[in-house]
Amino acid sequence: MTHLSNQPKNGALKGTGSDIAFQGKYAFAGNYDGFTVYDLSDKENPEQVVQVSCPGAQNDISVYKDILVLSTDSSRSDDSCQSTPLDATKKEAWEGIKIWDISNPLAPEYVKSIETACGSHTHSLAPSKNGRDVYAYVSSYSPSSAFPDCQPPHDIISIVKIPVKKPTSAKLVATPNLFPDGGYEGDPGRRASTTSGCHDITTYAKYDLAAGACMGDGILMDIKDRERPRVISQVRDTENFAFWHSATFNNDATKVVFTDELGGGGLATCTGEYAPELGANGIYDIERKRHGKTELAFKSYYKIPRINTAAENCVAHNGSLIPVKGKDLMVQAWYQGGVSVFDFTDSANPREVAWFDRGEGLSTGGSWSTYYYNGYAYSNDLGIGFDTFDIDDSIDGPAERVRQKSLNPQMQEPFGR
Repeated sequence: MTHLSNQPKNGALKGTGSDIAFQGKYAFAGNYDGFTVYDLSDKENPEQVVQVSCPGAQNDISVYKDILVLSTDSSRSDDSCQSTPLDATKKEAWEGIKIWDISNPLAPEYVKSIETACGSHTHSLAPSKNGRDVYAYVSSYSPSSAFPDCQPPHDIISIVKIPVKKPTSAKLVATPNLFPDGGYEGDPGRRASTTSGCHDITTYAKYDLAAGACMGDGILMDIKDRERPRVISQVRDTENFAFWHSATFNNDATKVVFTDELGGGGLATCTGEYAPELGANGIYDIERKRHGKTELAFKSYYKIPRINTAAENCVAHNGSLIPVKGKDLMVQAWYQGGVSVFDFTDSANPREVAWFDRGEGLSTGGSWSTYYYNGYAYSNDLGIGFDTFDIDDSIDGPAERVRQKSLNPQMQEPFGR
């Protein structure tokens, strides 16, 4: 991989860089202080064109047509962009999602907010079959009996229905319980988390599926009825996985890559002290059994092969597919472990095919998310801004000819069809 450019954080957005979404020639990059819009016309050197100040970590971000959605998972005094921190023990504290009109991407307009239980750590969009609505599956966790709006056991997700042509009519429509048995109880000895909701969900509307990374459990859901998702397969890894963080389907929805964010992004798990199965990806095949039963079948782990120093936080984090037909290729962020491209076409034998490592001490946190969009990989660094990478043509050559109109990595769409 070749590092082409970096657009440093600046202005009012000096907080942690988070997720990214893409539409047309624009990238929308989240930041704990708001979001930035980059013009990708010069793909090798994007231009910052808009900066929106709206504090509320993490500001996980998605775009769909003229709608932009932001997640707020930090307790705030109100739902405005002038809000200040307020303790979650206060009933009047606010957390949830914020909806923006981006019909003019250069002038985003904040139009609606929806408060959700325990806030919105992340969210994932799923359009209705008729295209009139888009649903936001809101993931949140960490309940406490001291939090009026975030009571345990919190085995739910929140579902918000957003009319595409009238987003001001968005409303909370369901809070399904995904874990009626309570989910995994956790294991402090392994730093393994108790299941209390989900951390992240990835939807794949074409196949009416969603994969949930839910702290102590990995799940596969049938989402034919968008307001009533149904868990059809559930897996646990009580030996190696500590925090089921995120999920990525392969293109034909026969596999899921789950990530394990051991240590919450703050541990140096790539030093050699931690086994290759810890802080890694888990690759699962989706197997259709008799009588309509579907199962997630574990095949292998993948972790970057390089040894980092004890001063570099490193663990599996956010990534996306590289659209090469006939192959399962993924580019992925590993915090200060850098960026990795790996091939999991053979589910049992994943292998790294390209990588970038900035080196120790140059970023305060490393790469949060790295995604492939129209020929290049783009990354949001926690500490130093927005990066652009070129991947060797021998790896992504066919993908460079694929033109995507948009990309929300937590709302997968097929390529090469």
